[in-house]
Parts: sequence; structure tokens; C-alpha cells
Amino acid sequence: MTQAQADRPQAQADAAGTRVDRTKAQADRTQAEAGRVDGVRILRGERNWWCLGPGGGVARLRAGQLTPDGALRPGAERRLRELGMLTASPPRTYALTVLTSTHCNLGCGYCFQNTSQDPDGGSRPPRIARTRLSSPTITSILDFTERQMAAAGLEKLRILLFGGEPLLNPRGCLELLERAAEHGLASAWMISNATLLTPKLAGRLADLGLGSVQVTFDGDRADHDRIRVRRSEGTGTFDTIVRNIVRASEASPIRWILRVNVSQETYQGVDALIGRLAAALDSARCTLYLAQVGDVGVGYGNDLLHTGELSARFSGWQRRALDLGFTVTRPQAHRPCSTCGYGDGRYGAVVSADGTLASCWETAGKADWEVGTVTGGYLPGTVTRERWVGCEDLYRHGEDARMRAEFHDTVDAALLDYLDETGRL
Repeated sequence: MTQAQADRPQAQADAAGTRVDRTKAQADRTQAEAGRVDGVRILRGERNWWCLGPGGGVARLRAGQLTPDGALRPGAERRLRELGMLTASPPRTYALTVLTSTHCNLGCGYCFQNTSQDPDGGSRPPRIARTRLSSPTITSILDFTERQMAAAGLEKLRILLFGGEPLLNPRGCLELLERAAEHGLASAWMISNATLLTPKLAGRLADLGLGSVQVTFDGDRADHDRIRVRRSEGTGTFDTIVRNIVRASEASPIRWILRVNVSQETYQGVDALIGRLAAALDSARCTLYLAQVGDVGVGYGNDLLHTGELSARFSGWQRRALDLGFTVTRPQAHRPCSTCGYGDGRYGAVVSADGTLASCWETAGKADWEVGTVTGGYLPGTVTRERWVGCEDLYRHGEDARMRAEFHDTVDAALLDYLDETGRL
């Protein structure tokens, strides 16, 4: 799963209509990946062919190792299997996502937890029902997690603190991490808008195992402050977020995942944003990744198409970020998400603040999309089958899956070329 992502983090306007969209998205994805073997990705760079295997790693290929249609020849496939690149290992860590609060202090119009746009045109779009994680629910979540980990034969736990905005319930975040230490907690991260993050809180979270925080920027300052606004008064948040990251970095070893949302409203300012962030933050502690804002049926669409011009822009932004000292998220093979990619919650779970189970971040807290509870377990497959969605299944796009796949392949191949040229691969 690309982390992404973030936030990678937009509610359906109509449950039945969304399920039709989800079915179409799954069919598009199947079509786009037709002919791929074992999740392998073969990318054509300027001078090399690249192979990304689900077992991990990147291999440089010669044209003679591929068939005319770009598939691996038997000898190349055999060698890559010997190296372990083509065989994916099952997850070794249970991936638990917990919404500590379903409420949010921002009013972003594209959020997948909105149920529609603000009818008054302001900064308060209606959202999913408000709930808050409590101590008894933490007990139930950890008991459920222990049972799931035992069934999967896993001993290590990774927690994602999620929302809404998780820091609207800091006590819930701290208590969950503290108590999870007795249940095999190996690492933790958080997706937050960072407007409420104080140095003291950052230090306490880090002491309990929080290693990284993902924060979203909607373009450069002017665009961000028009889009990513406070629900209470509609004011911008850019300077507050940057200041809080700087102060939290001084008080803790937390690393930062900077998600940059790209849309028709933000793409003109992305280059300036990267420079501004490099000047303000310690880029050596930051991973930057670019994500297109998607349409999830709440009245907010993204008109940018996956064209050659856009792929060239993405590649240029990635190169500039690398040259300024940021880490850039590396391309990966096709692998199922630990949380939502297996259809039965075997290796991970998404739990809302009231203990309700969802298949994915995108449906957590949404009525009629529950797949169970932490006290009762997962519902029967006959019920969950219609409610089980994976990463971005609910997103609607203006192009078919093949065009989107070609876009991502072009961007990823260019990134691998540049990492190779600059000795970073």
C-alpha cells in the first residue's frame, strides 16, 4: 500500500450508485492489470527496462529478456524467482487503523468523510456521525486485535492513528498506544492535519512509539489556505501547520510524510510549495509524495487528466524534491493492502471510534458500510462481500484504467531512471 497517501485519505452520495461505481472500478483495475504475472510491474525507462517484483526489489532488464509485448522471458523469470523478487511473503505485522475521533476541525470540500458540500458554500460540509474513542472501546479493540493476530499467527502490531482528526482526542491516542505496548506494538504512525500538534504532545506520542506523521498540503500557501480551511471560521492553515511541524521536530524524533494534493486548483503552485517546504523544514526527515485528489461523489471533482504533460510535471516535481534533500516515495509492485486487500480482515482492520469495523479507511464511520464490530467480529461473508472495498475503489475518474496505469508507469519509470542516474537507487 502506497501510503499513501494520505488523508490518501469522501463519502458516497448514494450507497447503491457507489457500489455500481466500485464494481466498475474493480473491472477497470482487472483490465489494466491483465497480462501481469504475480503482481510484477515492467516499466520502460529512457535507457532501461525496470522490473518491480512483489517480493521486493528493483531489477534492471535488457530488452532481450522481454517478449515483444513486454512480458518476462522464461530465463529472466526464472532468475528473478531465484532472487525472491517474484514471490510475495504474507504480512508479518498486523495493520490496525483506529479512528480516535470521527470529527474534524477542518472543512476540506473533497474529504471522503463528507456526505455533501456545505449547502451555504462555506467551510462546514456535513460529515459522518461524530464519535470519540473511549477507554472501554480501547479495551474491546485490543481484545479483538489479540484474537485476530493469534488467528493469523502474527506477533507484531502496527497502529495507524486516524480520524477525522485524531488529535481532537489526544487522550485516546496516548492511551491506545500505551496499552498496545502489551499487545506486540512494534510501530505506529498517524495521519493528521497537524494544526493541533504541540511540541509536548509530539514528545509524548513519540515516547509511546509514534514514528511518523503524514500531513497534507493542498498546493502552495495561497491555494492551501483557500482549500484547507478551519471549519469554525474558514481561515487558512498553512503557516500553522509548518510552524507546528518545525516545533514538533525540535521536541521529538518524529519523521514526516508530506502528501501534496494535486488538482486543477493546486498544480500550478506545486513547484513553489516544494521549495517553500525545503526552506522551512528539515528535508532529511521528510518523505514527499504527490497524490491526485479524486472524485468520491460528494460534489468535488478533479479535472486534471492523466496526460503526458501531467506526467512530465510529476517527474519534474519528484526530481526537484530529491535534489532538495527530501525522500520521495519509491515505485512498488502490485501487492494487496494488508488492511483491505484480502477480503476477510486477516492481516489488518479499520476500526471506527465506536468499535465498528470497516474494510477500508474510505468507508469507516459511514452508515450501511459496516462489516462488523470488535465485540462481535466480522459479519458473514454474504453481508461483507457487498460492503468490502479496497484502496480508492470509491474514486471516480475521467479516464479508463489503462490510461491511469500508463500515467503511473511513465512517472515511476522516470523516477527510477533519475534515482539510477544520481546514484540513489
